[in-house]
Amino acid sequence: MEGKQTGGFLLLSFVGFSIIITIVFLLLTEKTSPMVSLIIVPILGAFVAGFGVAEISGFFEKGISSVIQVVIMFVFAILFFGIMKDAGLFEPLIQRMIAVSQGNVVTVAVGTVIIAAIAHLDGAGASTFLLVVPALLQLYKRLHMNPYLLFLLIAASTGIVNMMPWGGPVGRAAAILEVSPTSLWKPLIPLQVIGIVLVIILAFMLGVREQRRIAQKKVPFQKDGLTEKDMKDQHDSESHLRRPKLFWINAVLVIAVLTVLISETLPPGYIFMIGASLALILNYPKSKDQMERIKAHAPGAMMMAGIILAAGTFLGILSGSKMLDSIATSVVYILPGALIPYLHVIIGIFGVPFDLLLSTDAYYFALLPVVDQIVSSAGVSSLSIAYAMIIGNIVGTFVSPFSPALWLGLGLANLSMGRHIRYSFFLIWALAVVMIIISMLMGIVRV
Repeated sequence: MEGKQTGGFLLLSFVGFSIIITIVFLLLTEKTSPMVSLIIVPILGAFVAGFGVAEISGFFEKGISSVIQVVIMFVFAILFFGIMKDAGLFEPLIQRMIAVSQGNVVTVAVGTVIIAAIAHLDGAGASTFLLVVPALLQLYKRLHMNPYLLFLLIAASTGIVNMMPWGGPVGRAAAILEVSPTSLWKPLIPLQVIGIVLVIILAFMLGVREQRRIAQKKVPFQKDGLTEKDMKDQHDSESHLRRPKLFWINAVLVIAVLTVLISETLPPGYIFMIGASLALILNYPKSKDQMERIKAHAPGAMMMAGIILAAGTFLGILSGSKMLDSIATSVVYILPGALIPYLHVIIGIFGVPFDLLLSTDAYYFALLPVVDQIVSSAGVSSLSIAYAMIIGNIVGTFVSPFSPALWLGLGLANLSMGRHIRYSFFLIWALAVVMIIISMLMGIVRV
């Protein structure tokens, strides 16, 4: 009997490892979409491990139920902030900061951080690059600033802002831990404030360095060389969507939604459902216009929803079949006992290098569950484990070749991914390590 149990334990460990390795390989090589690999590979593994259709159905139902609230929140948060951006809520702030910062290299560098942080409030990397790069690239060129500095500062500031529950990584981690994304995010808010301050300091220092570099080349500044065209957002084709007269009403709506979200008075998904509905009524009262806005943002929302649901089936099978438990037990036997309580911190410290090796989906859906199972066996809370891995990795989101939004931004500026990584990687990594140290001092990450 003991031999059969040991054999079953080894089989589950082997199959579980195989599922994770296969999914990571498929995500790395992009042989299939994340949704396909997260659905097909686990079910094949479950059949190999000897589970029947009825058991797999139970795993599926449990997995889906654990992520459905996250899916609802993602869909309607993307819709809500997309409508706010369409209505031009962030436009006056960004254009004003561009106007104020022109001509001063240090001010431009610091302003880039603030502009990128504001633009990324919707958590969508693609729209952030679409908004910030065209607006600021001309300014950088006229001041003869290195355009790779622009991307370094965008990457650093958006990485910090991306800790919001609708940004992606926190939602993925929440789905794995089966907790509310909002409750997972709330302890991170003070850390985000500190992080933005650190990035502003970094921008000031790099701005001074850049100013000296330009001065050494004796390149003249062009303080008044900006044309009206340079100062405008290049999305003039969407100007009919802007609602400048509703600026303050939209601002109040966003503040109200975020206030209720933080207070946890209502479920996050329901809050964004209400917010998106009110935003549509206020800005686009005609039914036809409302449907057009929904259709415009549906692809991004549905893609994220599909990936999260697929991840739910993946986690449901690995968890319900006890494969994760078996993997964790196997690794515990292999690792030195003294190392296990610190494994999450070690993984977090190397989170930015992992960005070069793993996609966001692979890092959170394949690596986090295994680390959680291992380290929690040493008495460390799952929340602390998740925080270490989130903080260490999230700052490097936009130095990763697995980020489609980054490729989009570099394409807009006609820049090289390799040069961006060489320019930004070590500074971004250092920032992430500092953030982990601060989070440990604040008690967010524990060992």
